[in-house]
Amino acid sequence: MTSKRLPALLLVSALTSGCANMQSSGLAFWSSESDASGNEVLESENLQVAAGDDELVKAIESGDGSAANAELDDSIDPELKAAASKARESLDAIPDQVDEANTTVDLWQRLRAGFALDLEVSNTRVQQQLAWYRKHPQYIQRVSERGSRYLHYILSEVEERGLPTELALLPVVESAFDPFAYSHGRASGLWQFIPSTGKYFGLTRSWWHDERRDIVAATDAALTYLDRLAERFDGDYTLALAAYNSGGGTVSSAIRRNDRRGKPTDYWSLDLPRETRHYVPKLIALAKIYQDPEAYGIELPALEDKPYFEVVETGSQLDLAQAANLAGVSMDEIYLLNPSYNRWATTPAGPHRLLVPVANVEQFRAGLDALPPEQRVSWQNYQVVGGDSLIVIARKFGTTVDVLRDVNNLRGNLIRVGQRLLIPTASRGDDAYALSQQQRLAATQARGGRSGSGTRVDYRVQRGDTFWDIAREHGVSVRQVASWNGMAPGDPLMPGKQLVIWSQSATPSPTLASNSRNQAMVRKVGYRVRRGDSLSTIASRFSVNVSDIASWNNLNTSRYLQPGQSLVLYVDIRNSN
Repeated sequence: MTSKRLPALLLVSALTSGCANMQSSGLAFWSSESDASGNEVLESENLQVAAGDDELVKAIESGDGSAANAELDDSIDPELKAAASKARESLDAIPDQVDEANTTVDLWQRLRAGFALDLEVSNTRVQQQLAWYRKHPQYIQRVSERGSRYLHYILSEVEERGLPTELALLPVVESAFDPFAYSHGRASGLWQFIPSTGKYFGLTRSWWHDERRDIVAATDAALTYLDRLAERFDGDYTLALAAYNSGGGTVSSAIRRNDRRGKPTDYWSLDLPRETRHYVPKLIALAKIYQDPEAYGIELPALEDKPYFEVVETGSQLDLAQAANLAGVSMDEIYLLNPSYNRWATTPAGPHRLLVPVANVEQFRAGLDALPPEQRVSWQNYQVVGGDSLIVIARKFGTTVDVLRDVNNLRGNLIRVGQRLLIPTASRGDDAYALSQQQRLAATQARGGRSGSGTRVDYRVQRGDTFWDIAREHGVSVRQVASWNGMAPGDPLMPGKQLVIWSQSATPSPTLASNSRNQAMVRKVGYRVRRGDSLSTIASRFSVNVSDIASWNNLNTSRYLQPGQSLVLYVDIRNSN
């Protein structure tokens, strides 16, 4: 999802109740507006770019199978031993439940039956998308296979709400059906929610989990959002989809501009951001192909019209390795159906549920019923030693201070030498949890050096560091540093965080980085765009790069700056003009 933002009125109350601080590198200018009936509507003028299917597109176009396997998402790296190497096969394999012999009534027919968008529209942008898909039929094959775990559930939810079933294909556009997709605009999951909008729709996040990646919760939130947008734009789903991509405020502003000029106000006539201009044509092109794949020389994988997974209540926290063993499935299968879990277990505080393949549900339930609650996670009896604190112990054992307090009935942070603590721990080694957040991050960091250029530097973030500081010192871009570490340029850099940098500097070292930063006179500067300004003139004035300005402010470089627009710059004040 690109820009799914919140109205100022709602944000104010959210902020006063503990909403996370917004980062200066991801500026958003909030406003509130009401529709014709006086209802509050979601509003934003700021474009964020979604992860979408860019990496899969590059891999397919390159014709390099190894690149395709390496670059589709953050979930796998071939160097993560046997468990990790099998995960990619799991992600792209057609599930066992698919019976290719049964082609009388399949999920594709059911999908087509609910199509309601105008697929006969004749538009150059649609034809361009169709031409690419026709030229790369393996792309449709790959994303269809990946989506086969989730599509029956998503389609059922779409039908339940009476929405056009083309919307079930939207995760192809947003994430290429990669449940671990994360964009430089901080959007995550199949439906690409940014943090603020995810919070508005009730998608919770913690050290243990991120519901933006939860198949059930995020699908419900996305369809709720789309339904509201459709109501806002009087049932016009092309406008609703455009708003899902770039924000309701962006679309409303474009409509008002055309209306003032006496121009048509339909989607195809609006002056929208470049990504949004291609967003709806991409979905329509996909729908046309799924409606009649033979006409485009594409063969869809057989997919029966039956559920792939079932939601099972577990009642308490459960080690995911234990869950895989009880269900008789691989760890990869558990993570791919439950991608919201960051660690080795489900969330201690709930929700206590797992998605399990239908074929394995009864086995899983029987095994869970026979398993005593105290055996659902492993425990270690730990004796506190000198220098220990709850934070130190939590880091050592991969848990949180809150969990330690809860398990050991502690009211504060005070512990004493010799005290015994019970600590929940993973039942197997790290490599077994190949799709956990920690292992996906290790894979992403290792993958950054595959081009053969650059020297790996393990850098610990210091107080006052910014992506721009670190990138400049190592001769790389802000976006590269963020990408190598599974982050977005707008993510906060916390002191002590370990980064991997594939440095282009002649003598890269954390010590050198620290010294050069002290010598620089970098200041955060607020700048208001003047008439006649462009990114290049501003970059020249402050001796910075256009790409850095775009990264600091999440700008689309193909769009014009507007007079009065606010920007954040990180400037070495000795070099600015």
